[in-house]
Amino acid sequence: MKLNERSVAHYALSDSPADHTGFLRTWGGPGTPPTPSGAGRRCWFVLKGNLLFSFDSREGRAPLSLVVLEGCTVELAEAPVPEEFAFAIRFNAPGVRPHLLAADGPAAQEAWVKALSRASFGYMRLVVRELEGQLRDARQSLALHRCSSWKSGASCCKPQAPDHCSPGLENGHFPSKDCSSVGLAEEGGSRSAGWASAEWELQGPASLLLGRGQSPVSPETSCFSTLHNWYGQEIVELRRGWLQRAPGGRPECEKKDRP
Repeated sequence: MKLNERSVAHYALSDSPADHTGFLRTWGGPGTPPTPSGAGRRCWFVLKGNLLFSFDSREGRAPLSLVVLEGCTVELAEAPVPEEFAFAIRFNAPGVRPHLLAADGPAAQEAWVKALSRASFGYMRLVVRELEGQLRDARQSLALHRCSSWKSGASCCKPQAPDHCSPGLENGHFPSKDCSSVGLAEEGGSRSAGWASAEWELQGPASLLLGRGQSPVSPETSCFSTLHNWYGQEIVELRRGWLQRAPGGRPECEKKDRP
């Protein structure tokens, strides 16, 4: 793989955020000369995307080495020096020497192994596929939920038969929903009896109603025949007065009406 050294160096020193940083001890990696004592060299490492840069110090202005984290695995390893928390970056290509690194403690070792294992595009591709599957499942679940909600809403909006047994408040309380046939029959019987008695009274003459002090336009005298007789009395009185004042006697129609 050919890389532009100036572009890579500029990217390493740019202000772009790093995914992980820290001091690691390395043994004979590319661009890192081995130490005579075999204790390794302590360098500052910067991880940006799938590129791992190493510097001689935190303020270093030129990267010492570059590792492209593609086609490799990160696993724990044994360090040449005891009490070192080491791990190795191994490539699948033949003839490529693994990179042996060591952290200052177990927490730093675990953090570096996780960060380096998730840096490759292959891992990101797997994550994207997993997220796409989860998004697909979420959309299907949302569609089913909307369909069920629409069906339930449509069933609730269906017209229902009017409930004749649920009137308003009665004496400050809701009446009982138990509308038995016996109660309806009793109510119907009493109502029909009341209407029959009222109708019988309305069939009487207007003089009887006047004697009782009832008004001809009250609800109790709403029968047409009673009202006709009541207002007919005034018409009869006016006709009788007109006949008495008319000169030449009664008209011919009056004579025909008499027996």
